[in-house]
Amino acid sequence: MKILAIESSCDETAAAVVEDGRNVLSSVVSSQVAEHRKYGGVVPEIASRRHAENIVGVVQKSLDDAELTLEQVDAIAVTHAPGLIGALLVGVNFAKGLALATGKPLVPTHHLRSHIASNYISNKDLKPPFMCLVVSGGHSHIVMVEDYTKMKIIGKTRDDAAGEAFDKAARTMGMPYPGGIELDKIAENGNPDAFKLPHPVVHDAPYDFSFSGLKTAIINLIHNASQKGESLPVEDLSASFRKAVVDCLTDNFLKAAEDYNAKKLVIAGGVSANSLLRKNLTELCKQRNLQLFMPDKALCGDNAAMVGSQGYYEFLSGNIAKSDLNALATLSIDYRN
Repeated sequence: MKILAIESSCDETAAAVVEDGRNVLSSVVSSQVAEHRKYGGVVPEIASRRHAENIVGVVQKSLDDAELTLEQVDAIAVTHAPGLIGALLVGVNFAKGLALATGKPLVPTHHLRSHIASNYISNKDLKPPFMCLVVSGGHSHIVMVEDYTKMKIIGKTRDDAAGEAFDKAARTMGMPYPGGIELDKIAENGNPDAFKLPHPVVHDAPYDFSFSGLKTAIINLIHNASQKGESLPVEDLSASFRKAVVDCLTDNFLKAAEDYNAKKLVIAGGVSANSLLRKNLTELCKQRNLQLFMPDKALCGDNAAMVGSQGYYEFLSGNIAKSDLNALATLSIDYRN
């Protein structure tokens, strides 16, 4: 089964053709990073306008690269939640138009479920059940994936997401957007023990995260030094902050795995490309005799291939949208069709 997939939840306009949920026939991503960099982050209105300008060409190229016509695909999958509402609406309305014009089934797909599905592309033999750490700019979840479309939230952030904390810390250090990627690179040359930073714990929910205090601590540290006319070593600061965030993620994830007796672990989302997170989890899972699956780094960021993968399993579960499908800025990953 060949699915044409469309993704426009933030600042990447993407389209792909995926066969049977695992085989990527084409994947096209048009990024807006360079334009948003001068503002220090994504400007929703600009993102929506660029999606409207780019979506026709991106979708056509994905079909051309797959050497298929629109009539030869079997269904159309689209990210309908969560994300920037204006950006989502561009993709949803375009997909609805294609479905109406061709009579193809329209498959609504959840953005975070799609991030998890990127692992089905990178790891052909991976099947649920498994426990997944989903970490991105807007979300930090520990999820029990009971089946391809049946999920249960074990833990989540109480405030900021890990990716958001990385980006804001990097911005305070003067790094360009997207800061989390730059911080990860610079941290490789720093001392992770140079600065003592808090490791927040949510005492009434041991699997939940809280990154706002850690983010505030690093910002205050930088501002206080600046007011005194002092300069801090950016490499050491980056390494110390990265270690604090990664420690919080791995500690909670592995505690949840132990308490739920999960032997198969998965990571997903933009922050799953973080080099220290991948390195530490690989080592810790090996010590504990746990299986660990990670997406290829090229699939960690937003793309439509992951939407086509999850869309395939949503289709098999009977999740077919009607013509009144709408975009949703928020929708829990454990929603039921």
